Amino acid sequence: MPATLQRLPSIPASKARSAPAEEVRTLIDELLAEQKSLQTPVARFSEVHDREPDLAPHYRTLIPLTRPGAGEQYAFEVSLDRCTGCKACVSACHSLNGLDEDESWRDVGTIHGGRDTPGWQQTITTACHHCEDPGCMNGCPVGAYEKDADTGIVRHLDDQCIGCSYCILKCPYDVPKYSKKRGIVRKCDMCHQRLAEGEAPACVQACPTEAIRIIKVPARATVTTDKLFQSTIHDKPSTTGAKRRWPEAIPNPSTTRPTTRYIGREIPTSAVAADRDTLVPQPAHWPLVLMLTLTQAGIGLLLGALPGPPVPSGLRSFSEVGRPAGILAFAALLFSLGMAASVLHLGQPLKAWRFFLGLRTSWLSREILAFSLFAPIPLLLATLPFLPNFPFNSSLALGTSYLALPLGLVAVFTSVMIYHDTRRTSWRFPRTAARFFGSVLSFAALGHLIAAPSRAGLILLATAVIVKMIPEARIARLARDRNAGWSPDLHSSKLQRGPLSRAWNGRVMLTLVAVAIAAIQPWLALPLLLSAELLERQLFFQTVHAPKMPGHAGPARPNHS
Repeated sequence: MPATLQRLPSIPASKARSAPAEEVRTLIDELLAEQKSLQTPVARFSEVHDREPDLAPHYRTLIPLTRPGAGEQYAFEVSLDRCTGCKACVSACHSLNGLDEDESWRDVGTIHGGRDTPGWQQTITTACHHCEDPGCMNGCPVGAYEKDADTGIVRHLDDQCIGCSYCILKCPYDVPKYSKKRGIVRKCDMCHQRLAEGEAPACVQACPTEAIRIIKVPARATVTTDKLFQSTIHDKPSTTGAKRRWPEAIPNPSTTRPTTRYIGREIPTSAVAADRDTLVPQPAHWPLVLMLTLTQAGIGLLLGALPGPPVPSGLRSFSEVGRPAGILAFAALLFSLGMAASVLHLGQPLKAWRFFLGLRTSWLSREILAFSLFAPIPLLLATLPFLPNFPFNSSLALGTSYLALPLGLVAVFTSVMIYHDTRRTSWRFPRTAARFFGSVLSFAALGHLIAAPSRAGLILLATAVIVKMIPEARIARLARDRNAGWSPDLHSSKLQRGPLSRAWNGRVMLTLVAVAIAAIQPWLALPLLLSAELLERQLFFQTVHAPKMPGHAGPARPNHS
């Protein structure tokens, strides 16, 4: 405790009356005297300005005087003790970079102490962390990101971007922002042009309390991720000897190894983001909803209508062996519509031909390749029944049929991995695989039922649909548990039973009606099951808990799709 805050010795009343007035100093007198001697960052700035109007040397104290050496890179350093949440950094960044009205490369949020320290509160300013292993760069299918070898700054190459927004899903800090006006994603580049000229970035220069600085940090190869928030998160044992858990308010850095350093106040492990409990649905990404649902429905119907072992030589059409050509044609139509819908999600679709640049690291590139290889198969199988006198037991027909199964399943697998690779709890591999492959199995069962109606086929359809819905129902039930602690699953459940309850109820009702109708007329069940799966895929996107740095409660980012 500072000396000025220590209890002063009491003065007897008799001595106080006899002592001169100037010698009687109370605690208030001491605090006022100390206040006069304090010099805030703003006061120091004013003093520097009055003494030396040319502030260039002053701003250069906020950045390194030399470029990073071998094994070093630039990084932001934020002093939590100095950040007041004034958002001068946000305004300066917006003005200097000419951002759109609803676009922001730097955000200011709030952290609360949580259950252990309810009175604790802290504002926190965040921008791109220029990670050592950037998720945005690894996920980009066209190589629109680069990490500068000399400075370590992660830059976005606007002219290479196709606007797929996958980097937004890959970044656990919500850094890349979609510009609807330009049809591309953009993000903070640490004002690298200014740094190259020895000038401070806009946010650093605008902060009135000098809470933001640029520093040089060693290569992450020699620094553990525990040291990310050096003075904020201490890698020290608790009183019980156990390692301290990572604060819930800040995304765990183990996935991308960010370089930003937060110093000053120590964040309690029970701290939570101020906007954690805000129930705002994520963007629906309707082109992706249509793409995933229609392609999986097409693959499922196709697999359900495929012929089995080699057909007898006397048979000339799939219809003669109980495989109606209409199912294959409808499957090809659905798959083609799904592929067409995927293009609508791109802000710059004419640049998508360069997807092969990301095959080494991006699952999105691999998905594009897998679906491109599979795309001719539905069209070919749908065309064969209409060719006159075509031998359907030929090697071409049977070979195409047997290729459909492995290539179709591989294509769906790449779709699963796209979302699993984002590290979001609701999109973990088991859950996403159950949803995506469950859709394929449901439509395969329906396609088989249409081709050859039977009680066994109806039971297979009902089983596939119900098994697929069980995990969804379990998540939905969490919202009714008043004793359940916060978790990403509880957040998803509250969205599913709250703002998105109509979509959830509609999904359940349409599924049950589809199964009931399938017992009477399987063809009529197809549009009902499609509608139910579209609602399920909408919930897949909108109920996911998206990790990000702390913010304020407010509306979600506009959905460009």
